[in-house]
Amino acid sequence: MPSQKNLQQVEMLKAKLDKAQSVAIVDYSGTSVNDQVKLRTSISEAGGEMLVAKNRLINVAVGEGKLSESLDGMNAIVFSYEDAVSALKKLFDFHKEEEKLTIKQGIMDDKVLSPAEVEALSKLPGREELISMLLNRLQSPATGLVNVLKAGQRDLVYALKAIAEKGA
Repeated sequence: MPSQKNLQQVEMLKAKLDKAQSVAIVDYSGTSVNDQVKLRTSISEAGGEMLVAKNRLINVAVGEGKLSESLDGMNAIVFSYEDAVSALKKLFDFHKEEEKLTIKQGIMDDKVLSPAEVEALSKLPGREELISMLLNRLQSPATGLVNVLKAGQRDLVYALKAIAEKGA
């Protein structure tokens, strides 16, 4: 019979999994407490959360057998709430900087992702980057129109300046 504490943790994990846009399983062995605090802080600033839980509880919360190949050793689960890539970007930034983590697997939309797929997902532009790209695309036709309308005046000024320089 499972303990009440474990049942509560499984329910909490299920709630977090439902809320998250994407999830990554990370082996954090070899990291110091300071490294973990730094990583947790950067992930939470990006709208995510890093949580350490028992492998068995993660397995039950995710679904029996979905992540069984990556649930051995010291694992943490990283949730990305705001968008699918923001917390993963911070995770991979830390991974490249410190070289202490092992990204094992991930989940997005009930699909299990390989480590390569999780890395590819982390390289996609985040929500803020996509919004700025969209605004640039929306502004570019107006900017082009303004440049075309000014071109006649600008060309006239250049022609007059060239004539003036030639006469001098």
